[in-house]
Amino acid sequence: MVERDVTAALAALEAHRVEVGHHTIADLFAEDPTRFERLQLRLGDLLFDYSKHRITDATLAHLIALARAARLEERRHALFAGEKVNLTEGRPALHMALRNFSGRPVMVDGRDVMGDVIAEREKVNAFAAGVRDGRICGAGGAPFTDIVNIGIGGSDLGPAMAARALSPFAKPGLRTHFVANVDGADLADTLAPLNLATTLFIISSKTFSTQETMTNAASARARVAAALGEEAIGDHFCAVSTKLDLVAKFGIQPDRVFGFWDWVGGRYSLWSSIGLALAISIGPENFEDFLRGGHEADDHFEQAPLEENIPVMMGLLGIWYRNVWGFGAHAVIPYDQRLARFPSYLQQLDMESNGKSVRRHGGPVTMATAPVIWGEPGTNGQHAFFQMLHQGTDIIPIDFLVAAEPTAADEHHHRLLFANCLAQAEALMRGRSRHEVDMILARQGLHGEALSALAPHKVFAGNRPSSMFLYRRLDPHMLGRLVALYEHKVFVQSAIWDINAFDQWGVELGKELAGRLAPIVADDAASTEGLDGSTAGLIAYRRGLVG
Repeated sequence: MVERDVTAALAALEAHRVEVGHHTIADLFAEDPTRFERLQLRLGDLLFDYSKHRITDATLAHLIALARAARLEERRHALFAGEKVNLTEGRPALHMALRNFSGRPVMVDGRDVMGDVIAEREKVNAFAAGVRDGRICGAGGAPFTDIVNIGIGGSDLGPAMAARALSPFAKPGLRTHFVANVDGADLADTLAPLNLATTLFIISSKTFSTQETMTNAASARARVAAALGEEAIGDHFCAVSTKLDLVAKFGIQPDRVFGFWDWVGGRYSLWSSIGLALAISIGPENFEDFLRGGHEADDHFEQAPLEENIPVMMGLLGIWYRNVWGFGAHAVIPYDQRLARFPSYLQQLDMESNGKSVRRHGGPVTMATAPVIWGEPGTNGQHAFFQMLHQGTDIIPIDFLVAAEPTAADEHHHRLLFANCLAQAEALMRGRSRHEVDMILARQGLHGEALSALAPHKVFAGNRPSSMFLYRRLDPHMLGRLVALYEHKVFVQSAIWDINAFDQWGVELGKELAGRLAPIVADDAASTEGLDGSTAGLIAYRRGLVG
């Protein structure tokens, strides 16, 4: 029944697209002076403007009908109720509990987990405060000046993104670094300028067995032992893990181990102890403000009607372009240099969650799923890939993010930055017609064949859609809102596509094969028999280069 209803709703959208295609976004603004006022939603001081899209009121009605056909409201209720929405692993997905300040219980298998969540949060905050005020220090008694988080995937991307975004709130003299790549250059370049006597390492691995993380951790441990002595390990390392036996074997003290739960997926774990490096950097109060921003977005997503719900509208607009128009990519362009890692963070959140070709109960999907998510801060992108966004053959919907006022930055610079953000969104929508180009070139003194030869190159088709997120300033509360809104947008789309957004089996095969190939690569005498011709040939060629 659900599949049939979704198919019918999509068919109605396909038919409607033909009608919408006769109008440009600029035409829609000309026909409706109130379009901006009607096509916006707010959460606190955050304004989500979706007026620059190829949509009409009829489009929105069709999209809401699609959401209801997919039983989005039921799926949302199941998520917040702690049902085992992660079907393949038999778990709920309750990262919202990590930022729950409502006082309401959160039940997992009949048990309220909020006591455990609050206790772990307090433990993280106490440790963060101790590092910041110098009560927790290195083996020689000196306070820490540098924090090195060693993780990968969700144990790296979230904390690294947030620490960069909230750098104005960091404690002066306390620097935070992130190492993820198993390429030894990542660790070597990070540690080269650091004084190990004042460096604290956080090893973030739930299983304490992730290959890349533990390889980097072992190398860091060896460096500290060589420089400060084996007895210093306990003072210079802490862990975010649930494997207490392996952590103890590494030499980490029990009171420096922080945990989280199976119902927290890696890419949703920034709100947990995985955010320890962030909590140390910006302090417990700011970290709690970050969590409260996420909680505010949770309340909005759970309670707002579909038509007034920001993540619902974000998700449905994405469905409109991915599944009805056939656009295969989506760009996120923050006009904020400190959000440089935000598009990378969203790549994992979106593509690892919804990059699936199997439906929740095992059948093949019947429509395209996750688009390619990518982006770069403005204005840098304007001088790189915006040429393609404006005049390329592919249309790529865009999310712009910009603050009304800067955080620890020059106001003059920010006014110019803000103007550029608005200008790009307007240019993508309006474009420039051949008639307009001809008039401009004529005023510049160009006529005849010279004008005809140049004019086509200066025409912009326009009609390219974008959303705008405008807020007062980027602070911990606002960043929490933004991250949680995007999390829920991903869930909305997974409901429409009927896929499980909370597993990631697609990353397993490469891990397995890397484990099989590692000893062959390490031993020049190891046989390559049984490998495919390309893999065996590449190993042989490498042996010739380094032998």
